[in-house]
Amino acid sequence: MYVAVKGGEAAIANAHRLLADRRRGDRSVPALTLAQIAGQIALAVDRVMAEGSLYDPELAAMAVRQSRGDLIEAIFLLRAYRTTLPRFAASRPVDTAKMLIERRVSATYKDIPGGQLLGPTFDYTHRLIEPEMADNGIVAEPERREPPETTAAPRVTDILGDEAMIEADGIDDGEEPADLTRSPLAFPASRDLRLQALARGDEGFLLGLGYSTQRGYGRTHPFVGEVRIGEVEVEVDLPEFGFPVTIGRVRVTECQMVSQFTGSKSEPPKFTRGYGLVFGQLERKAMAMSLVDRALRADEFDEERRAPAQDEEFVLAHCDNVQATGFVEHLKLPHYVDFQAELELLRMMRAERPAEADSGDDRASEKEAAE
Repeated sequence: MYVAVKGGEAAIANAHRLLADRRRGDRSVPALTLAQIAGQIALAVDRVMAEGSLYDPELAAMAVRQSRGDLIEAIFLLRAYRTTLPRFAASRPVDTAKMLIERRVSATYKDIPGGQLLGPTFDYTHRLIEPEMADNGIVAEPERREPPETTAAPRVTDILGDEAMIEADGIDDGEEPADLTRSPLAFPASRDLRLQALARGDEGFLLGLGYSTQRGYGRTHPFVGEVRIGEVEVEVDLPEFGFPVTIGRVRVTECQMVSQFTGSKSEPPKFTRGYGLVFGQLERKAMAMSLVDRALRADEFDEERRAPAQDEEFVLAHCDNVQATGFVEHLKLPHYVDFQAELELLRMMRAERPAEADSGDDRASEKEAAE
């Protein structure tokens, strides 16, 4: 039965000391600085900010270092810190049409107002390890040029909207959006709550679901209307001033998927939307999010929900990697009493098993041996 484990506190303290030692690594190698982490593995930092629901590159870099690069652990750390912060206002909806763009691509139009802008991307690399990476990652310095001026550009979906070829964009009703970080998720969830959950959701989980919608497990046949990355201004309304005030800028990735058309007796056929918006440069996450968002809108278009990606409760209840990690990793904690209880039950069931069942098993064993 259960036997108390002595010396647990000392063992835990030793484990913490060992963790700190392993985290530091070889002392002959300079320790990583937060500036190095935020600047050189920025995409990892961006993911931590996005799924940690807190835009702060320095804090996210700190979490990445503390977690030894375990991004889900870093996300957990950032969320835990976020709970200590006051919430003093809700910002106005950001206008991504006014984004200061550094990357912008569309798969639906070749020539778009403002032009296509490749920006920093792996899309056209050969996916071969570069030998220069062995030399502390030092590569030949490119010729320094002044960065191009970034200008605002209209969204591609606005072009379709002007022709009434796509469903209308969302309308701001003036109400403060729901806050998933302060209210539990309830079903059915409003779309603003769903988008929050997807923005915080695990990238790999959403990527798998998004992929499933393209392979027939959902009614999506999408085109990338546009993926854009850049900075947007965050504004809040201050009653004392009577007008919105810009409190800063955040770097975001936005994706709008143009999906299959639909129509009704009163509405002509038109394209529908899937939407994704996340902190930082995370276009794979934004694309997966937009695919899943469109799949979860099945009821809006009277579509039959048959695929996992169309099941709101399945998707939203399982996409959060912090919750999933806690539930899976709690299995490492002591379950001695539970296991011993089940073991004793199994022994009793075997002891009470009818004798004829055992003899039948013996005859079957003899027959197998003879064959």
